[in-house]
Amino acid sequence: MAGENEKPGLLDGCSIYFVQSKSLSASLISEFSKLVHKHGAQLLEPTKDGKIPLEHATHIVSNTIDFEQYHDALQYMIPVVNSNWIKITLARNKVAQVRPYSPDPRMIFSNVILTCADIPESDKETIIGATMALGGMESKDLTRQTTHICALSMDHEKCQEAQKKNPKCKIVLPHWFDDCLRLGRRISEAPYMLPDPEILRTGPDEDITIPPSEAVEGATSVIPSAAMPGREREKIVVFAQKKVMISQDLPINARLRNILNNLIEQSDGEVVNDVDACDMYVCQYRDGDEYIRAAQQGKDVGNLAWLYYLIVHNEWTRPTRRLLHYPIPRDGIPGFTGMKITLSNYGGDARVYLENLITAAGATYTKTMKADNTHLITARMNGEKCEAAKEWNIEIINHLWIEDSYAKCEVQTFSNPRYQHFPPRTNLGEIIGSTFFDEQRLREVYFPGGEEVLSTAAKKRRKANDAANKNVYTSNFAETDAGTASKSSPLGGKTASKPPRGTQNKQNIQTPAKTTRTTRGKENDTPSVMSSGSRSAKDKALSKLHQLAPDIALYEKEKKRTAKDGPWGGKRAADQIDRDRAAKESSPAEDGGEEDETEQKRPAKKARVSSSPEMRICLTGYKRWVNDKIREEADRRKLRSMGIQIVQDNVPCDYLAAPRMVRTMKFLRCLARGPEIISSDYVTACVEAGKVLPPKDYLLVDKESEDRFGVTLQTAISRARANRGRLLWGVPIFCTEEIKNGVQSYQTIAEANGAIFRVFRGRGGSVIKPTTPEEDGGAPPDPVYLLTSPSPAEKALWPKFEEMAKKGNMEPRIVVSDWLLDVAMKQELTFDPRYLAVRYFAENPPF
Repeated sequence: MAGENEKPGLLDGCSIYFVQSKSLSASLISEFSKLVHKHGAQLLEPTKDGKIPLEHATHIVSNTIDFEQYHDALQYMIPVVNSNWIKITLARNKVAQVRPYSPDPRMIFSNVILTCADIPESDKETIIGATMALGGMESKDLTRQTTHICALSMDHEKCQEAQKKNPKCKIVLPHWFDDCLRLGRRISEAPYMLPDPEILRTGPDEDITIPPSEAVEGATSVIPSAAMPGREREKIVVFAQKKVMISQDLPINARLRNILNNLIEQSDGEVVNDVDACDMYVCQYRDGDEYIRAAQQGKDVGNLAWLYYLIVHNEWTRPTRRLLHYPIPRDGIPGFTGMKITLSNYGGDARVYLENLITAAGATYTKTMKADNTHLITARMNGEKCEAAKEWNIEIINHLWIEDSYAKCEVQTFSNPRYQHFPPRTNLGEIIGSTFFDEQRLREVYFPGGEEVLSTAAKKRRKANDAANKNVYTSNFAETDAGTASKSSPLGGKTASKPPRGTQNKQNIQTPAKTTRTTRGKENDTPSVMSSGSRSAKDKALSKLHQLAPDIALYEKEKKRTAKDGPWGGKRAADQIDRDRAAKESSPAEDGGEEDETEQKRPAKKARVSSSPEMRICLTGYKRWVNDKIREEADRRKLRSMGIQIVQDNVPCDYLAAPRMVRTMKFLRCLARGPEIISSDYVTACVEAGKVLPPKDYLLVDKESEDRFGVTLQTAISRARANRGRLLWGVPIFCTEEIKNGVQSYQTIAEANGAIFRVFRGRGGSVIKPTTPEEDGGAPPDPVYLLTSPSPAEKALWPKFEEMAKKGNMEPRIVVSDWLLDVAMKQELTFDPRYLAVRYFAENPPF
């Protein structure tokens, strides 16, 4: 207990929960947890079902909004902040405001800390107010944390000081804020940066490089047409603890459907055929009883492109986050029929995305423009098509019009100025794909009502979504009111008369809206070139459509090979895979997970048993069947007749039965899925009673082991349910080939928790790609682990491993196997120097 005179910690009173993602790894969470705990914060554990304890949280730290309880957090007004909030809080020794550190991309000025220089007072107030409303923060003076200075020239002392002391600070014209507000999107600052802003020295009709469109990666079509090439092999964890229903209206054949089912099941998910039982519903169209019921109940409803995105990126995302991840309207959006739309100044994925979005909306896309076209969607007010559209009186708008119309399920009016705004030196392709669905409009149009048949859980989900949508203040300001805001822009229509120094353009700085409509010159890319290029890309993509699932299926098969065959190698054996698949398709049911090889040779019996088991139990450390095959066979039959299925440890299970907490491969592998853990006495009791007994009466109690491992069993289960097999997600773990107890068991445990596992032999093959601190953004090196025993042959590999890690800008940690076993048991990534091999073997000599 703290003394009376002891000062309270900086974060006293803060209860913080960390959400793991690829941008906030378990290693980073471990480091941040130590820091905030040191300063008095309370670290929250997940609830029993693996959820965020919202009723106790004061802050949720996440670098993305792609986690399932984000809407619940908005409903309860719990601030969600990115990890920079912790860094700034500790750097300033003062709890930072939460608004500037929102991970929501709709907060377009998030992470902007602004100070103004020589800006008129009225314009200054407007700029600061708009910035703060959209996630930014004002700084009266220039500090080390200041990210932007709004100025008209470099003469002000703040600008001169920034050049000397804070070179990362961006000095921008007020035009940048004006254009961002008009569009409701954050565009690049580059053309607006002093001392030589491009918007003043370069004509608006000069060429601009078409920017990449990262926001639409994996979401350019409702039917996935390509798979990302080979990535670092990692366990698919996105479907862990999820029940997925794949609708019959998807345009896929039986073979691909079976592959997708296998992928979901191999990633600890479950494929179901009951819409009421599923968590995720995948379909093609926004109609039908199943779609309506799934949507009304608040299930995650997405299309095939969304399912592929989850598989490829291995990270959950809301299907309404990207427009072409949600089922399409069968007959398009009302009002689009008869429209003929063409594109200009978009390229690559952005162009393919817009082509498919136009078609999904119900309009007709044309490659070239003719007099009968009704609309031109362009990324710049420049080029031959724009000139022709003006002559033929064809409506010219940017892509925000088609995106908003699709998101709001109705044609938007052209009178909104944001649809006709084109910043002079910006290609709007850089902000494509950043529009979210209006979920309330989706419900009103496609699945209204349903309250009378909703379950309590569904009503709670709907209430959370409605409350969250009301709390998304960004859409109210940056999108709905963008047109109004632009009429009274930060410059207020009163342009400054003092031009920036060092520019060749001697005209006064003017509001960009007054200078962007007059364009000259040729278009960057002619329609024929762009159409040919995009068509060629789509043809190549289509040829790769079916490569993703077979490749992953092959990988799953290959990684089961023993160490003597090579950890990642072996022959490709395509003919064997085909034979295995044919055998599965001819079998009445999927693998029921029986442990006995004799029973696995009888698919007919297994099919009948596994069709609808009431309870799936993974059993470890069970003594009753040791050396007694006859009793085991009889007991298994009796259990199956009661609806209890004893499954292998590599398939999903409802319960893990064990005599105590043990650090065995089977126990730790199953624990990573977060099942309920019961005593193995339960199996004996059911057999002897001849009926299914209540599992809650046989929950495993093992206080002695809990004290030894330093974690309660229920805490470990709760953490596992929150981790969903991602405890060691992306963490590289190497293992010596001659480690005690063999490589296979450690590989199984590591991969069950999402680690990248390799065997280290000290020669070519097992290497880390070298990087530099600059390439890693100046962040401290990530740790990389080597599991080892104390044999002389293994010790000889230690210097080679350290050299490899340091060349790859990583921190080498050579540890004993107990580190992995304890981490897997606690379901928490921590590190203590006592696990280091040098120290451990010095304190515990092997001989």
